[in-house]
Amino acid sequence: MAITFAGWLAMLNNFAVEKAAFTGAEIGMLQSLREVPGFLAFTAVFLLLVISEQTLALVSLCLMSIGVAITGLFPFEIGLYATTVLMSIGFHYFETVNNSLALQWLNKKETPEVLGKLISVKSIASLSTYAVVWLFFSVLMISYSTAYLVVGGVGFVLFLWLWLSFPSFKPEVTQHKKLILRGRYWLYYLLTFFSGARRQIFMVFAGYLMVEKFNYSVANIATLYIANHLLNWYLAPKIGRWIGKIGERKALTIEYIGLVFVFVGYGLVETSEMAAALYLIDHVFFAMAIAIKTFFQKIAYPEDIASSSGVSFTINHIAAVVIPAAFGLLWLVNPSIVFFAGAFMAAISLLLSQLVDRELSAKEVMAS
Repeated sequence: MAITFAGWLAMLNNFAVEKAAFTGAEIGMLQSLREVPGFLAFTAVFLLLVISEQTLALVSLCLMSIGVAITGLFPFEIGLYATTVLMSIGFHYFETVNNSLALQWLNKKETPEVLGKLISVKSIASLSTYAVVWLFFSVLMISYSTAYLVVGGVGFVLFLWLWLSFPSFKPEVTQHKKLILRGRYWLYYLLTFFSGARRQIFMVFAGYLMVEKFNYSVANIATLYIANHLLNWYLAPKIGRWIGKIGERKALTIEYIGLVFVFVGYGLVETSEMAAALYLIDHVFFAMAIAIKTFFQKIAYPEDIASSSGVSFTINHIAAVVIPAAFGLLWLVNPSIVFFAGAFMAAISLLLSQLVDRELSAKEVMAS
C-alpha cells in the first residue's frame, strides 16, 4: 500500500497541473471524488459476509495497484478522476481492514508501540518510492505514464506474492457482520470526524501550496517526502512508546496544540523553506493520531472492532467528501482561509480531547 500510494501521491500535483491543466477547483474535485470510497467504507462489513478480512485486504491491494498503474495513461480531467476513484477504492477498503486487524491481533499494552513501528515500516517503503520517483524525473527523465506503470506494476507483483505466500490467519473473536453504532463511542466518533477534516486540508492543499505558490518540481516534492518519511521512520516507534507511557489525553493535547500553530503558519507563510518546515512538522504531529486508535481499543467491545473500523472510516470521510471541492473554491478567493479553517478544527479537537480520561474512567466503571 505504501509503495503504490507514495508513487501516486508524489507525482499527482505536478501531473495534474502539467498534463491535465488542473486549477485549485479541479484538484479539489479530484480529492473529493478520491474520498467517496472512504465515505462508503462502512460497506466493508457487508463484504465480510462472504469473504474474510484478510482476503478483502489482498483484493483491495490488487485494485489499488491497477488504479495507480493506469493513471498516467489518462492525462485529462475525466480520465484522472476515474483512475483516482479506482485507486481509492482499493486504498480505503485496505485501510479499513488493516486498522481492524491490527486492533484485533495486538494486545492493548503493545498496541501503541507496534502501531508506531507499522508507521515506520510504511515510511521506509514510501521513502524508497520517493527516491525512485526522484531518480525517474531528475536522472532518467521518463514520462509520467511510464513512472505510474512501474509503480503500479511493482504493487501488483507484491500483491501476487502476498496472495500466494502468506498463510490465512483465524480471528480470535468472531466479529459482528452488521453495522454497529454505540453511544459509548461518541467521543471516538467526533475525534475521528475532525481528524478526517483536518487531514484533508493537509493532504489536498499543503502539497498543492508547494507547487502553485512556491513552484516545487516533482523532484522537489519527492525530496520533501523523503525528508518527511525519514523523520517518521525514526520518530514513529518512539511516538508510539511515548503515547503508551503518558496516555491518550496528554498525547492528543500536545498534537492539537501543535496543529493549531502549524495551520496558522500555513496561512501566513511566505517562503518555500518555511512551508517545507511546516509540512515536516505537520506530518510528525499526525503520527500522534495513534492515540485515537488506542483510545478506541480501550473502550470498545472486542467483537465491535471490524464493524466499527468501517463506520469510523466513513465518519472520517464525511467531511473529506465535501472539504476538497468546497475549499478548492475558497482557495480561489484566498488560500489562507483554507488553513485558518484547519486551525479552527484543531482547536475544537483540543477541547474534545480533554474528555478522553473521563470516557476511559466511565468504561472502567461499567466493566467493573
